[in-house]
Amino acid sequence: MSPETPDPEPRSGAAALELLVHGVGGATPQKMLDDPRTVRITGDETAAVYRRADDVDAELHPERYQGRPVPEAYCWSNLTSGNGSRALWLLLLPFMVVNLAHWMRPATKGLGRSQRLYGVLVRLVALTLTVLLTAAACEVALDLTAWQCAGSARCVADRSWLGFLSPERHGWWSQPGRRLALAAVVPTALVVLLWYLSNRTWSAYEAQRPPTDEPTDEPTGEPAEPTGGVSGDKAEKSAATHEAPGSDGAPAADESRAASDDPVTVRPALGRPGFWYGRRLVARLRAAHTAAGFLTVAAALTAAATDHDRSADSGTLDLLGLLLQAMLAGCAAVVLWVVCSRGRSERKRDGSLDKLLISALPATALGALALAVVHAAWSRPGWVSTGGLPGNVSFLVLALAQIALIVVLAVTAHVLHRRAPHPRIAMRGLGGPAVAMLACALGGVMTGGVAQRVADWLDGDATPGTGEGAIVGPPVLLSWQASVIPVLLVLLLIPVAVLGIRTVRAARRLAPLVEREYGKETADPLRTRQVAGVRARAELTDYAPRLVGVVSGASLLLGAGAVAGSWLSGQVPGEAAEGTDSFVESVADTAQSIGSWLVGLGFLLFITWGRRAYRDASARRTIGILWDVGTFWPRAAHPFAPPCYAERAVPDLTWRILSWTGRTGGRLVLSGHSQGSVLAAAAVWQLRTATRHRVALLTYGSPLERLYGRWFPAYFGAERLGQLSKEVHCWRNLWRSTDPIGGPVRVPEDGDRPEVDRGPLKDPLAYSRTVLHPLPEPILGHSDYQADPVFAEERAALLDRLPPAALPGQRGEREPESQGSSGRSSA
Repeated sequence: MSPETPDPEPRSGAAALELLVHGVGGATPQKMLDDPRTVRITGDETAAVYRRADDVDAELHPERYQGRPVPEAYCWSNLTSGNGSRALWLLLLPFMVVNLAHWMRPATKGLGRSQRLYGVLVRLVALTLTVLLTAAACEVALDLTAWQCAGSARCVADRSWLGFLSPERHGWWSQPGRRLALAAVVPTALVVLLWYLSNRTWSAYEAQRPPTDEPTDEPTGEPAEPTGGVSGDKAEKSAATHEAPGSDGAPAADESRAASDDPVTVRPALGRPGFWYGRRLVARLRAAHTAAGFLTVAAALTAAATDHDRSADSGTLDLLGLLLQAMLAGCAAVVLWVVCSRGRSERKRDGSLDKLLISALPATALGALALAVVHAAWSRPGWVSTGGLPGNVSFLVLALAQIALIVVLAVTAHVLHRRAPHPRIAMRGLGGPAVAMLACALGGVMTGGVAQRVADWLDGDATPGTGEGAIVGPPVLLSWQASVIPVLLVLLLIPVAVLGIRTVRAARRLAPLVEREYGKETADPLRTRQVAGVRARAELTDYAPRLVGVVSGASLLLGAGAVAGSWLSGQVPGEAAEGTDSFVESVADTAQSIGSWLVGLGFLLFITWGRRAYRDASARRTIGILWDVGTFWPRAAHPFAPPCYAERAVPDLTWRILSWTGRTGGRLVLSGHSQGSVLAAAAVWQLRTATRHRVALLTYGSPLERLYGRWFPAYFGAERLGQLSKEVHCWRNLWRSTDPIGGPVRVPEDGDRPEVDRGPLKDPLAYSRTVLHPLPEPILGHSDYQADPVFAEERAALLDRLPPAALPGQRGEREPESQGSSGRSSA
């Protein structure tokens, strides 16, 4: 149905539909529909729409629903907390965080090159995280195990499983190059595992077909980065004319259209047909990151072998090593080109795939790795492994690259924000760089944790890297990075203490307001403190940007200090401080010991949690809550991030709305709680104009403005939410001051459209015991909005404002071709 198609003529008497969408953590259809007997109407075991058993044939008996809508529940929690393999997603936490940074670009108009640069920088940071994870696996398998431990008779004596690698036995595997070649199986298997997880979820999530393949006939707001084949002024002109706002959104075509007298409706990014269909970009990035992983392993093998060949004056092998390094450098240049050359294009569903690229690039890198294995395993009788693995400077190079990229990213974000500042934007537009820094810090902690823990295990009672009886030790930089963790925790005590004091003062300030609100002349001090305390703690969410800024800023400075200390001293902190002031020396030793213990403990907790999540569905659901918040956005920066469930959920909701309105022409209230309200808003933006004007939106406990509007201003900023209010027929948002997640959407009254927000709702419903409430009422906070009578009141008001249903012969909506994977329909 085109936007020009008139709305159907009204007809009263048909049933209305309320489509419920739950929030984070999930909910059963029985709980959402308040009925133990539910029936799956359409969908599968992963995500489906349910009805009460008594409401299955509601369309055939509209007379039963004169005073209430037909309730349906869309359950999507299994998209993030399904089978036990989801526990493997814990490995992908840094990748998920850096992908969030990609979508935190400040909202602005113009500055297309700066916007494209922002996207490129985030993708490069994401690439360094893939290389960092692979380098960590190489450190454990190649350096600590195959090079250092297997090359030491003392270390092998306590570990019989390494006996066949010992030089004392003079076996085939005793040469260092062959030990490294064998150990390369471990990091290679890790890269293959990441590729497998990404490829499997790619076919289940990114490949979900949107309701239409046609490019929208409505103009775009901010176009995406042009493809690699277009450059310069031609690229910018092409982007401004055709492309949709995406990961690297370039300037809108507002300037060129300003001279026209015709009004132009600018479509937001989330309303583009290809926004929730990222097959092509994810496939390209997956090929590049897979190749980068293979190249990292090959580089570690080649660096060690060529270092020996150069010192031993092995002419032929040295030449082959140089040629191999040149090949690896060429492949790395291609990987960088792929990562930097293309962003997202969303004007239409892009069904094409760069098949040659996505197959040839990883295959070429794997072939280079095979050559590196053969080169390293070539017989070198005089080769002996001593000290650390030669050429093992990858961690230092990666740390320097990440610091430089974060700094440039911060400058770019500042430039973009300064063009269109808004007081509600988190951290004045620096949220993306701050979150990218946190992703790098998480990657560093995970890398240092696994290296320190394995070194501790291989070294027995000795302290790794100290030289006091130590057999093996990780790179010096990892010890410095571990040593700054205690310093960071001490620094964090300051903002935590400030927030604690602020919360106590806020509770005292709110206490009189609570008593006046309930009109209690004789108040209960305990009850008052309880309610005021909950409200004060709910306000802490608004201070999250400051805390994130402190953590990311301190991580950047301390990380730079760790790089400088390891570079200048070449020793671990304890040894570098020897001979200085006794206080400095004791602080350095303490920080190194505590830091090593903390990262090791963190690694053990990580493994324990992952194992428990693999076996325990309830623990897996807890992890799923984290993914509910972090994986709403498509994988536009890192292909190994956990998959975007919205690329399945949003098309599901859109198809359901289109199918029901197309078959019945009836009224529909889209009711979303918490994260479900974000999915509901995204689904509304995907609808055609005529359908949007027949839908009412009811949100409650919604983070649309409080979290998404502040942290993702280019997609949920004040202008976008105001536009959403105009596009739906009517919208109401309910919120409580005791809710730490939901809040007002801050869309004011506009002509005949009332203010969207209603709140704060009273919570608890009763201050003390009454005849109607003989037992103490709970403080609901973020849950059970339906328990408030205001909910039913506002839902009824929305239904009354919607136009009546249409006669079957007059419905203009085009019926979808299919109804999901199950093929069932509610009609």
